[in-house]
Amino acid sequence: MLSKDCPTAWEISSNLEEKADRPVEECGVFGIFQHEKAPELTYFALIALQHRGQEAAGMAVMSVDGMHSHKGLGLVSDVFANGKLLELSGVNAIGHVRYSTAGENTIQNAQPITVATHRHHLAIAHNGNLVNARQLRIGLELEGSLFQSTSDTEVIAHLIARSGEEEMVSAVESALQDISGGFALVMLTDDQLIAARDPFGLRPLVLGELDGSYCLASETCALETIGARYLRDIEPGELITIQSDGIISRRFAEPRQRRMCTFEYIYFARPDSDIDGYNVHAVRKKLGKILAERHPADGDIVIGVPDSSISAASGFAEASKIPFEMGLIKNKYIARTFIQPSQELRDMGVRMKLNAVRGIVDGKRVVLIDDSIVRGTTIRRIVQLLRNAGATEVHLRISSPPYKNPCHYGIDTATRRQLIAATHSVEEICREVGADSLEYMTVEELMEAFQFTGPQEHAPFCNACFTGRYPTDLPDQEKDKAGTGETGSFVATTTRPSYIEKGGRGA
Repeated sequence: MLSKDCPTAWEISSNLEEKADRPVEECGVFGIFQHEKAPELTYFALIALQHRGQEAAGMAVMSVDGMHSHKGLGLVSDVFANGKLLELSGVNAIGHVRYSTAGENTIQNAQPITVATHRHHLAIAHNGNLVNARQLRIGLELEGSLFQSTSDTEVIAHLIARSGEEEMVSAVESALQDISGGFALVMLTDDQLIAARDPFGLRPLVLGELDGSYCLASETCALETIGARYLRDIEPGELITIQSDGIISRRFAEPRQRRMCTFEYIYFARPDSDIDGYNVHAVRKKLGKILAERHPADGDIVIGVPDSSISAASGFAEASKIPFEMGLIKNKYIARTFIQPSQELRDMGVRMKLNAVRGIVDGKRVVLIDDSIVRGTTIRRIVQLLRNAGATEVHLRISSPPYKNPCHYGIDTATRRQLIAATHSVEEICREVGADSLEYMTVEELMEAFQFTGPQEHAPFCNACFTGRYPTDLPDQEKDKAGTGETGSFVATTTRPSYIEKGGRGA
């Protein structure tokens, strides 16, 4: 779907190629309680989390005269330009960077979402995606709820407001019983900072401390950016309340088999982050080493597709004894926008984003490492870039298994029929992208990077995009796509029956 026929050069520099050939970023959340520089620290933390979402950003701050928020479309630095940050004051704040995994990219869907009831003010920032949001929304609308956005986060706000509980944390806990999917929630009230992580731990959330104040973030890189000390990961199914007298932790769901998203390690998270005890760079480097050992390639140099594949490429080079080179250079000064260029200018967009270094690749057999292939469009152009720069051979190695199934837990991917690995064999993909050879990792090899060698059904990770085995039922997708094979197989249920099935809370 093209927005324009004649985009400007600025618009050509969009992240179209990543949307076409990568799972697109999710969202990032941050919160801090009782710090005199809460808005400023939230701003810098959101900058550190910018890789998780570039479509919108926002912040909500609790001050002596009530809750104030500012949000907008674009990068953090753009949204809070022209003195907007200085207009926010208070000691408690939450922030959000967004990619629209659920709901269109409009200002109404930007977060945090703020609501006011006769008892409380509430702001919600959400990383993830609910798999029963549509059913819940229909049930709420039938009971009279009016929605201002298409975001599934607003569904959570309505469930909290309609819970009937006097205490806000009890209202949140009640709402959490109804939602299913992947979520890391950070919520700001009049006098509390509340956080929750889904029962499977699909989305990451960490707790830190700075100058005696507690803070929460999607990744540890945000904590390190503001100088905070990492304390621990929020546990799956855990609900914590941070208030003036400390932290209260409780469970809103029974412990389940952990199912952390492996794509956080493969692609999404910053390499300097630690998630659930694993350093992202170390995992990616180990993936590269396993690739070299199990799927070797004859080449003169090893190149990684910047930036997410650099760690894996260095591991491949180290294990294979083939020199690692920077044969592709990424233009870091090309800003991301949301305008898709016309079809005839897509190649120019890739060239503006990436450039092959002719002096490095000319006359060489190149081993090209990438983290994933979704549709195959971008990697085809990258292979051609290398050939145009003089590469005699291009051997493609992927540091993940074939991506065959869409994600429903907070990652924007194509439908299954649009995923090249779902409709083509490895040999066919190799021909489609123009490589001399192509090999992927297996799921078992992927798990070896985490030192897990047991039965795959017991792996503490969600590999549904590779295997089709989703850790939850997918009620919205089952209703929409019954009989199409779009959603794979369903193997577990996380929550009680959906709101509409119960007939509302009062049923």
